[in-house]
Amino acid sequence: MKQLFISIFFLMNFVCCFAQEINDKEIDSLYKEDQFYAGVTYNLLGKMPKDVSQSGFSLGFHLGFIKDMPINKNRNIAIGLGLGYSANSFNQNLLINKDNTGSTIYSVLKDSNTFTKNKFSSHLIELPIEFRWRTSTATDYNFWRIYMGFKLGYVFAHTTKYRGDLGKLRFSNIEDFNNFQYGITLSAGYNTWNIFLYYALNPIFSGDASLDGNKIDMNAVKIGLMFYIL
Repeated sequence: MKQLFISIFFLMNFVCCFAQEINDKEIDSLYKEDQFYAGVTYNLLGKMPKDVSQSGFSLGFHLGFIKDMPINKNRNIAIGLGLGYSANSFNQNLLINKDNTGSTIYSVLKDSNTFTKNKFSSHLIELPIEFRWRTSTATDYNFWRIYMGFKLGYVFAHTTKYRGDLGKLRFSNIEDFNNFQYGITLSAGYNTWNIFLYYALNPIFSGDASLDGNKIDMNAVKIGLMFYIL
């Protein structure tokens, strides 16, 4: 929880520094909104197999640029198309290990006293697409917004880390991770504070990943705050 508050503090300072520049700009009848974003999320796992559970605090950090393209005369309805970066971690009790042949094996750590760390992390390049509605004008920078969209992500790096009775285990770029992640998004709020939701439509792992003979269908769910900058 302390990490979350620290992250929000730095994001707020980042937003405020850019917001100060807005007041010095001339009025633009062809204005555009919210072309930079930065956010922090609490990451959840959906569709978890039996006995798999999350532990600790799983964080996500997101930032990027979205090209704002108004589609009506009042410029309060727009399409957004962007490019961003996302870093995510998931703390849980699903152990990812290798056997003697180098194959990936999955098991559940049922006793939390046997390990101090068990997580997997991913880094993504993302392409967000949004349908945007807001109450902004050329001179009003404090407004309500609802942005609904779709986000496609390419996982260019991921790692798994374990520390416990088995020693220290670390693996990178395991083939069972899906290289592409995609899901639906929603941002809604007023002025600086906006609630952000992401629900993945495909699983984190590919069809080759299985636990006790059953496919691992876990998907990512992210809930947090998103900050927009002109």
